Amino acid sequence: QVQLVESGGGSVQAGESLRLSCEASRYDIRNKCIGWFRQAPGKEREGVAIIYTGDSGATYAESAKGRFTISHDNAKNTVYLQMDALKPEDTAMYYCATARERKTRLTCRALSPVTSYDSWGQGTQVTVSA
Repeated sequence: QVQLVESGGGSVQAGESLRLSCEASRYDIRNKCIGWFRQAPGKEREGVAIIYTGDSGATYAESAKGRFTISHDNAKNTVYLQMDALKPEDTAMYYCATARERKTRLTCRALSPVTSYDSWGQGTQVTVSA
C-alpha cells in the first residue's frame, strides 16, 4: 500500500518561505504523476502544483505561479514544494497525492480533477500571518 508522508509545514510571516516534503514508501516515484494540494477551513481542496517525475514537467495553479516550485529527488523518493513570498491566503493544510493512472507527461498536465488522485498523505499545516 502506498504511503505518503508530508512534512515541512509551520507558522511563518508573510513574505517568508517554506519547503514542504512528500516522502513516498512502497511506491517508486520515478516516472510518476504526483501533485500538491491544499485545503483551507470551509473551502474545497484545490490543486497547487503537479509534476511528472519522468521529465520534471510541472503545472501550477495561477495562485502558485512565480512563487512556488515543485521538484523531486528520486534517490530520496521525495517530492518537494518550495514556497516563497508566502501570503496569508496560502494558509491551509497541504497534501501530496499520487495519480497512478496518469502515466505520461501528456496525461499529467492538469491539476484537476481531484478524483483522479488515488493515494493521499495526512497533510502538513501551513499558517502565514500578516
